[in-house]
Amino acid sequence: MIKQRETSVKIITACVFIATFMTAVEGTIVSTAMPTIVGSLEGISIMNWVFSIYLLTNAMMTPIYGKLADKIGRKPIFLIGIIIFIIGSALSGISQNMIQLIIFRAIQGIGAGSIVPVSLIIIADMYPVEKRASILGLNSAAWGIASIVGPLAGGFIVDALSWHWIFLINVPIGLVLMLLVWMYLNEEKKEVEKAPIDYLGSICLVFMLLALLYGFQTVSEGFSFVTIVSFIIFIIGFILFVQVEKRAVDPIITLELFKNRTYVIVNLIAALISGFLMGVEVYIPMWMQGILGKPAALGGIVLAPMSVIWMVGSFTGGKAMQKWSAKKAIFISMLPVLVGAICLAFSKIDTPYGMFFAYSAVLGIGFGMTMTILTVLAQTSVDNEHIGVATSFFTLSRTIGQTIMISIFGLVLNASMNKGLEAKSDLGVTKDMMNKLINPQTVKSLPSNLVGNLREILFNNLHQVYLVGITLVAISFILNYFQKEETLS
Repeated sequence: MIKQRETSVKIITACVFIATFMTAVEGTIVSTAMPTIVGSLEGISIMNWVFSIYLLTNAMMTPIYGKLADKIGRKPIFLIGIIIFIIGSALSGISQNMIQLIIFRAIQGIGAGSIVPVSLIIIADMYPVEKRASILGLNSAAWGIASIVGPLAGGFIVDALSWHWIFLINVPIGLVLMLLVWMYLNEEKKEVEKAPIDYLGSICLVFMLLALLYGFQTVSEGFSFVTIVSFIIFIIGFILFVQVEKRAVDPIITLELFKNRTYVIVNLIAALISGFLMGVEVYIPMWMQGILGKPAALGGIVLAPMSVIWMVGSFTGGKAMQKWSAKKAIFISMLPVLVGAICLAFSKIDTPYGMFFAYSAVLGIGFGMTMTILTVLAQTSVDNEHIGVATSFFTLSRTIGQTIMISIFGLVLNASMNKGLEAKSDLGVTKDMMNKLINPQTVKSLPSNLVGNLREILFNNLHQVYLVGITLVAISFILNYFQKEETLS
């Protein structure tokens, strides 16, 4: 029988980093493998759900796992998440059709919904506030590295082995993580609470979030009947959820958290900044490929400085927390984000390729500082018994912010594109041409005399997107103005 040992902070920290990277990379590794997967399983019309369902189920389960981590313990919930993730990965790897793959990716997402927030909770348990920022910086770097490594690894695995292994590779890694966590993570046994688990609240929460996130998945193409119905279901679900939680003996999300001004402001800022981050990650590569005509690899590598320097920003954020009040630290950390947003919004159509590496670096230092400070503040602003729920809801806030804002960015982009195409309709430009413009493989098929006009339209589209980005950062500064002057320690 495998014996448990004393908690090894170094080993468990490494496990947390690897688990975070494993779940983060699953959100990106599929992108380069998708053409091969579609060729094998067919189902091109529903392939987007392979991405979306993973994020949806991940987000829905996050607060539930956070509550269970407080109620039952970090270790069992972390292990359960890894087990579910392994099962989902194994099943995804042996999928026989696209429907099966989507269902099994949903299972993967359910497992990831535990791993991500509980990792942050374990870090909070093991490290004091003054050291936590540095560790969170390393953990955050896993996400940045995953955004670069994921697509590259996906292409390599598909070429060297097969698409099945982009999922199956998680199985041995997950099993090793389970063994190490079982052996080296020990926590005080939780006293069995008599209060029943809030099943009704959990069900209401899941349906409420599903309706909200699905609604915003569809909104980028305009407000359809499905979108409106989704939002109506969300409103009804939200009202029911609040009423259920008010009456619950041990609610899944403690409503008292939302009477905490610091915690509420931190979550709102995190949602807005995370939303802008998605705009950076999605639309800078589009700028590189569609406007500057760079191949996909060179388009994506522009984000590398942001991912690497993010870690430096996290360490800097840790120093800022020790030196200044929470309000001042957040203000200073968001300044590079604002500078980066302004640079993107007011760049010219002929801005050199190299300048975007500088923009990426500036944004990296800002995002790294801001998200680290906000994460620590979300944990330190609540009582210890609520740290699991508070951390999980903070993670959920970031996901919701990303989901909502990427849909709004899409709505702005499409509206601006339609206006631009209409203005140049006499030239015969079409939306299909715009689709070809942003694909390095198909841009060559476009009439050479129209490429310049199409790039001008796309430039104006992205200009509008980044004006929205500046607005998000500006609102974050306004919210921070109402933050209390208090130290993070």
